[in-house]
Amino acid sequence: MKRDEFLARVRERGEYHSQDEARLITERVLDVLSERISPGEVKDLASQLPAPFGQALTAVEHEQAEDFGIEEFYRRVAERSGARPRTAQWDAGAVLSTVADAVSGGELNQVISGLPSSYAVLFGRADLAD
Repeated sequence: MKRDEFLARVRERGEYHSQDEARLITERVLDVLSERISPGEVKDLASQLPAPFGQALTAVEHEQAEDFGIEEFYRRVAERSGARPRTAQWDAGAVLSTVADAVSGGELNQVISGLPSSYAVLFGRADLAD
């Protein structure tokens, strides 16, 4: 998937006013995701995303994945984007469901399998959630 198509999907799903707003939210969500998944998985995922987002995902290297739940994920997204946690939940879903569309099924399964099942809904995979 190309950058413009990726952003268009995020913008539509998140109901953002501009491509720039969609881009900023995408960067914030991917930044938090990069803290939650293993460094190897970050690199694998980044290799399948459009260039600026793959680069954003790997901008800060973490030695290991942090262990935090979905509520903390929302809190971190909210903190970085200046939004409320409920808005951050919406933002995360808009971005991560687009990520799910942009990467191979195998890569998506690798990412989801490394997270608690409550994260699956963010990737549009409610069938895998608790």
